[in-house]
Amino acid sequence: MRRNTELYPGFGTMLNAAAAERNKDPILSVLGDSVNTGRPLQALEISSGTGQHVTHFAQALRNITWQPSEYDRQSLASIEAYRAHYQLHNVKPAIHLDASLPHEYWGGIQPESLDLVVNINMIHISPIACTQGLFKGAGAVLKPQGLLFTYGPYAVNGQITPQSNIDFDYSLRQRNPEWGLRDIAFLTSIAQRSGLFLEKVVDMPANNKCLLFRKESLV
Repeated sequence: MRRNTELYPGFGTMLNAAAAERNKDPILSVLGDSVNTGRPLQALEISSGTGQHVTHFAQALRNITWQPSEYDRQSLASIEAYRAHYQLHNVKPAIHLDASLPHEYWGGIQPESLDLVVNINMIHISPIACTQGLFKGAGAVLKPQGLLFTYGPYAVNGQITPQSNIDFDYSLRQRNPEWGLRDIAFLTSIAQRSGLFLEKVVDMPANNKCLLFRKESLV
């Protein structure tokens, strides 16, 4: 991933990922249509990356209080640099979060305390334990009827299309055998074990998709 940098004195480096710059507005458009903008909401972004997404979303969706998180320490510093730059009151300090761990280790986030969990471009570039942890943890920390919103490239019914995504999947697996595009049917299956049900699939630019999972009762 290509990143440019800008130093924000006292807070670290504002990393800039070209892909995040390209996709932040298309993702925001789907996100804005998917959440209630008329009342205060609590959101967690898992794997916030540079901080470009969370600060962009927070400026547009002022009713949402955002909790960014990251596993990578350099990215955590970048998120804090973005917070310092934009001075947003609805973005909390970033927390270190390992999605593969149980939600009890997610920085003190309480069960059924969140309206929204957002995860962008993590599932295909992390071990499967992170994806499993994401769904299990989201199922715990979301309120009933809360939303898990994921974005990225996916396989559909065992097929990856187009050729560029096939090539991308191959390059990921060459870099790390535990990485690669996950099938939506597989994600739907593990989501359901945690009371999350696939509500909507939205086709996005550059052969990506948004997946919207709703938390429902397991009764």
